[in-house]
Amino acid sequence: MAVFQPTYRDPKTGEQMTAAVWWYDFTFAGKRIRESAKTTLKTLARLAQQKRRRGLEEGFNGLADKRDERIRTIKELADEYLGEYRLRHKAVTFAEYALGNVTRHLGEQMAVEVAEKTVKGYQSGRLKEKAAPKTINEEVGFLLRLLGDQGDAIRARLRRQKALKLTAGKQVGKAYTPEEKERLLLAAKAARSPVIYPALMLALHAGMRDAEIRTMQWGRLDLFNPKPYLTVGDSKTEAGEGRTIPLNSELLEAIVAYSKWYTQRFGTIQPDWYVFAFGKPWPQDPTRPVVTLKTAWGNVKRKAKVQGRWHDNRHTFITGLAESGDFAILNWTLSML
Repeated sequence: MAVFQPTYRDPKTGEQMTAAVWWYDFTFAGKRIRESAKTTLKTLARLAQQKRRRGLEEGFNGLADKRDERIRTIKELADEYLGEYRLRHKAVTFAEYALGNVTRHLGEQMAVEVAEKTVKGYQSGRLKEKAAPKTINEEVGFLLRLLGDQGDAIRARLRRQKALKLTAGKQVGKAYTPEEKERLLLAAKAARSPVIYPALMLALHAGMRDAEIRTMQWGRLDLFNPKPYLTVGDSKTEAGEGRTIPLNSELLEAIVAYSKWYTQRFGTIQPDWYVFAFGKPWPQDPTRPVVTLKTAWGNVKRKAKVQGRWHDNRHTFITGLAESGDFAILNWTLSML
């Protein structure tokens, strides 16, 4: 074990310099702990080192039957958790995104190091990155779940402190006005992305959810039937999965035009290929679905000077059904929510 003052080379003079702040360096359970003591006093640095080691030892011995788990890093636990998660869930994109952020912030920490203070620090760090409170709450949920019993204990303590979840403003659904809808479609049609216009048409004219659109495969589209329709694949609800949606003339025209571009891009269309293929800024791999429409959608909203969420396109579709008096289709659509 040692405390030391790291050296560095002055970028201007090239002279070897010694930092004023002391660090400590020791090995715990086969892992090297090398951190700043955040003090210019050697005596305090030694005390900080002792306190740090004692904290690790106390945490390590807290659950004797799970010692090996508690010295594993958050990255190791997250990788294992994701592997299991992929086997049990169809939609894994958000889990990958959430645990990616957790790993970026806490990946090198051992499980034994994680406490309420760690979670609060993570919340603050993500808020500084302008992440939404709802997103941060979901990420913290993943972190605590992969910690198992330790996570349950931390969750209970944070709940008592009323610090488990950040306050998230409730988002109220809206329907775009006819003028806003027109501006959105014009902006989407003129966009650099070839994907956003047909995707927006599916949202506004078929009421499909974001994930349903992104994972749509060509084999689920019957464009040459006398009454063209599509069949929804994976959906948020069991009732929503497998439902058929008729394609009106405007939507059919948009999809057919896009299919011609798609054929030029990939040479052909296969039934199991994704309508909106993976790749940025242009589709590149038709065997994988696009990960997100967020960037293209944000650009469309900005150019159209419209505020709202992607999901509000679905609200607009449902509102249009109600206003048209087509209550049979409206009731059927609402049953899929």
